Amino acid sequence: MDGLIAPLLFLAGIAGGIINALAGGATLITFPAMLAAGLPPVVANASNAIAIAPGHLLAAIADREKLPTFDRRMLVLHALCVVGGVIGALVLLALPDRLFVLPVPGLIGLATLLFAFAPRIGQWTVTHRGKGQASRTEGMAALFATSIYGGFFGAGLGILLTAVLSLQEPGDIRKVKVMKNLLGSCVSLAAIVIFIAKGMVQWPETLTMLSGALIGGYAGGHLVRVLPAQVVRLFVILSGAVMTCVYAGRYWF
Repeated sequence: MDGLIAPLLFLAGIAGGIINALAGGATLITFPAMLAAGLPPVVANASNAIAIAPGHLLAAIADREKLPTFDRRMLVLHALCVVGGVIGALVLLALPDRLFVLPVPGLIGLATLLFAFAPRIGQWTVTHRGKGQASRTEGMAALFATSIYGGFFGAGLGILLTAVLSLQEPGDIRKVKVMKNLLGSCVSLAAIVIFIAKGMVQWPETLTMLSGALIGGYAGGHLVRVLPAQVVRLFVILSGAVMTCVYAGRYWF
């Protein structure tokens, strides 16, 4: 790792930590930074997952007023996220780099679109919020599927979790964000245990980005109360669009 890559990864970590705390979507910044550092795509994805994982938890703790009671329902939600994260990580590691790189531009583009339309997704979930046991079961299934996706790639995980959780907590966005950060931590931590066990982590780059993400995650937990979310959203959308074009040019053309 040369002298120019280290500052890039550190700053990307700070930006990613803040973005994850405020809106989700940090992987749109941090994963391309890992690729720019020269890591193979699967290793870059695994290393990126470790680097940004603590930011979710720190952001939740920073807004501790909205931390939920750890009851039976929360235990089930955490268990679903852990199992889903493990499955997603195992699917990722089963793919060779040459197969993983093909969908990378599409995954980044999909995550960017999810982020861009996140407010409408949120409105839809509130409008179509169901009642009764059937809707709770559907919510669990959606959470499990989202967790598998998060263990596999992770970009847009925060947006998807926010949409799923809004079905249950449509009137308290801060509580939804805290829950998103807690459950996102479960998905990420479950996946990174697999990545570490399989030796898929490039530690110098990971620790450099991690140090920035810790700072950004905690700062973002406080900034969520004062920083205009629209500014962050515009930055992430533009960055995601640029990265989609860059990696489409690299892997598709």
